[in-house]
Amino acid sequence: MTGKSSQTCIIIGASHAGVNFAFALRKEGWQGSILLFDKEATLPYHKPPLSKSYLNTEDHQKIDALYPLESYTTDDITLKLGISIASANAKDQTVTCQDGREYHYDFLVLATGARPIIPNIKGIDTVKNIFPMRSIVDAVAIRTALKKSISKKVVIIGGGYIGLETAASLKKLGANVTVLEREPRVLARVTAPEMSHFFEKLHHDNAVAIHCNKNVTQLAHHNKTNIISCNDGSIYEADIIVVGVGILVNTELAEQLGLELANGIKVDSTCKTSNKAIYAIGDCTNHYSPHYNKNIRLESVQNAVDQAKVAAASICGHEKHYSTIPWFWSDQYDVKLQIVGLTTGYNQLVKRVETAKEKSVSFWYFKDDELLAVDAVNNAKAYILGGRFIQSKQQLNKEKIKDSSIAITPTSFL
Repeated sequence: MTGKSSQTCIIIGASHAGVNFAFALRKEGWQGSILLFDKEATLPYHKPPLSKSYLNTEDHQKIDALYPLESYTTDDITLKLGISIASANAKDQTVTCQDGREYHYDFLVLATGARPIIPNIKGIDTVKNIFPMRSIVDAVAIRTALKKSISKKVVIIGGGYIGLETAASLKKLGANVTVLEREPRVLARVTAPEMSHFFEKLHHDNAVAIHCNKNVTQLAHHNKTNIISCNDGSIYEADIIVVGVGILVNTELAEQLGLELANGIKVDSTCKTSNKAIYAIGDCTNHYSPHYNKNIRLESVQNAVDQAKVAAASICGHEKHYSTIPWFWSDQYDVKLQIVGLTTGYNQLVKRVETAKEKSVSFWYFKDDELLAVDAVNNAKAYILGGRFIQSKQQLNKEKIKDSSIAITPTSFL
């Protein structure tokens, strides 16, 4: 089944998942209409560079588009940008826009993603120049505020990847950056202490102040300066505040549609929801991972793109099943971190330092003898081969991994 010309597939969300799904659907042979909705009016763009290279660019008109505008015309994909969906009805198979217009679907694909958490901190409504980092609007606003700032003091609330990437980018622009993290270490929820310490030192060496165990309790604006107060009595001043404390999954439409939810929208291995006419892809989904034998929700471009392809094939009757090993990346200063696999449940950590290459290290996470994940810093070989080892579930010699005199090859750690 490739979709009759009279059928309509509606996609809500035009980020990596939604856009890649639309083009994949045409590639799979879909003959019907494709309507792609997004509340942002901007041509769909790559989001990872926002906290990295885009924040440092002078030309904010030059976006890194996922596809050029003409490609949507060529593939007969109708862009509905700057339009918010107010409601959805599973029984009638309709979606209703904020302005009241109603559209019928034969298939509906939710690529609704997530939004930044804005914490309920006392006084948050009184401060000036406070921003999340989630969209192109946020990146432009932060860059513009920094240009106008005299002291260039920036406080970033949250020491996750977004917070640290933003810190590195703003430092390159000459900002005086302080990161406040409420946990005992940065990246506490996603990596090992050794990895946290690596990045804490990296930022320290680049004159970024990182303070952990700092729970922000109050914000205020006084004498043209933002005042940030923490639970331990410490106080910080800033012209600009960036909030990076996590995300909330956008499940409101899924709730209206009566879909099964569990830390996101629950989907099967074909990305189908509990309603056979509705699929979900990307950050908003919770799927079963056959490799890790559990349900997971991932926030990554790889997951979004791969699920988009699976869902498109499945809707067109070319059933595929999603079983990819997840991977992620982060750029900070002269460091490229590449991550493959998930560290959850690890009980052993093997550290490998490449003595012949500066700032090249990898961390190998094991649960007993099973390799779960690899964090590779400036080390593409460890990342690529680590992924192969995880996929194949090969047993590795941990002592050989530690020994940097042994080159990383497909067989050297067996």
